[in-house]
Amino acid sequence: MVDEALSEWAAGRVEELAATLQDRGLTVAIAESLTGGLVTEVLARGPGASDWLRGGVVAYSSAVKHDLLGVRPGPVVSEHAALDMVVGVARVLRADVGLAVTGVGGPAPQDDQPPGTVWTATLVDGSARAELHHFAGGPVQICDATCRTVIERLHARLG
Repeated sequence: MVDEALSEWAAGRVEELAATLQDRGLTVAIAESLTGGLVTEVLARGPGASDWLRGGVVAYSSAVKHDLLGVRPGPVVSEHAALDMVVGVARVLRADVGLAVTGVGGPAPQDDQPPGTVWTATLVDGSARAELHHFAGGPVQICDATCRTVIERLHARLG
């Protein structure tokens, strides 16, 4: 569930993103791991979401990442996993633009990575890019920061 602070922040940013996507006739798909559907929920609240939001895949399990999204063998908290996830979700959901997040929300480490280690990825114009982030706080703060960051990265890529 989206908390009040994230909801207030997202209202304006998602409205801007929705306008850009609609103006360009683009659709979006999201692959989420640690955020468990939060990014999709935030985007689904945007104006006209039924026109530009294809859907989301909550790939919390490593097996789902590998089997459904085509993530290569190896650690799932990694650059290659984020890149494979974003390409895979755009393919599976037939979207023009993709977002992906994978990381460690905590409290325990995963893939030898500490909590707060997050990879975000965007796919725009056929080009996938991944970025490493280190967020502070507990699982809720890490997930909120991840959601904000991946939406901001998409804004930046769409110009």
